Amino acid sequence: MLRSYGDGSLLDLSIIIVSWNVGELLDRCLASLHKTRRATRPGSQDEFSFEIIVVDSASEDGSAELVRERHSTVVLLPQKENVGFTRGNNIGLAQARGAYLLLLNPDTEVSPDALATMLDYMNRHPRTGILGPHTLNSDDSHQSTRRRFPTLLTGIFESTWLSAWAPAAVERTYRMLDTRDDDILQADWVQGSALLLRREVYDGIGGLDEGFTMYSEELDYCRRAKSAGWGVTYHGGAYITHHGGKSSEQAGALKQIHFQSSKLRYFRKHHGYGHYLILRAILLLQFSWQLCLESVKGALGHKRDLRARRIRIYWQVLRNGLKAQV
Repeated sequence: MLRSYGDGSLLDLSIIIVSWNVGELLDRCLASLHKTRRATRPGSQDEFSFEIIVVDSASEDGSAELVRERHSTVVLLPQKENVGFTRGNNIGLAQARGAYLLLLNPDTEVSPDALATMLDYMNRHPRTGILGPHTLNSDDSHQSTRRRFPTLLTGIFESTWLSAWAPAAVERTYRMLDTRDDDILQADWVQGSALLLRREVYDGIGGLDEGFTMYSEELDYCRRAKSAGWGVTYHGGAYITHHGGKSSEQAGALKQIHFQSSKLRYFRKHHGYGHYLILRAILLLQFSWQLCLESVKGALGHKRDLRARRIRIYWQVLRNGLKAQV
């Protein structure tokens, strides 16, 4: 599989990992990639060359030192501030030398044959621009990572308190629940915890949109790639484990603000100002209702500590206003 590309560099794959205060998980992720290197037999059909680039987003847990001491072959790009997931990936992409580019979360572990399987598929399907693997949770259960593009109804129900009342057809269609996990499927977009793309895609449409600080950036990127004529594929036979959102868990109320604001930015960018206004009004009404409900429950003495935490989150969301700039 080894080949030259562009400036003559002999790299098939660049793996870009943006990390923030998850040193232990990053260590496990890098260890799994080193196992991949050992599992790739020299001279065999599955042989490929790769580099690993870690963009450390000003971690305070010793992550950068850990990479230097335990993973000396890794290209470390330490930052002086928390640059965020999207900008961090763009920093890594700008330094990458591979013909293929893998955006990989630090809280993942890659099965030894996953990368070879993914690259083999891409080499045999030249119009596939982006590919996502079969992703497992920490307990080996399936993690839903393939999607169709969201509709306005999806935006209203997804990750809100109304999700429990979402029509079954909305959830089934959006999450592609009418397909099998182990199949190879054409999707609209795949989750960014492990996103493999061709350099030609990156050269053609550029990097991630840094207006998405966190969340929806891979949705936007896949939409741009499909608009440029590239296919997006989910590969049910290539496995990774995703331990799930360990960096974003540190963000508290900012997690809700980033998620909903990014959702609104996507709708404004790809569906127009009218959809954006409708969705923003509905989301703010939902958070206002939740704030009132939690305040009443807290006043009645029901789990007051929990109610107080939720009230602070909802109040911060409402003060933010969920304004999306495009």
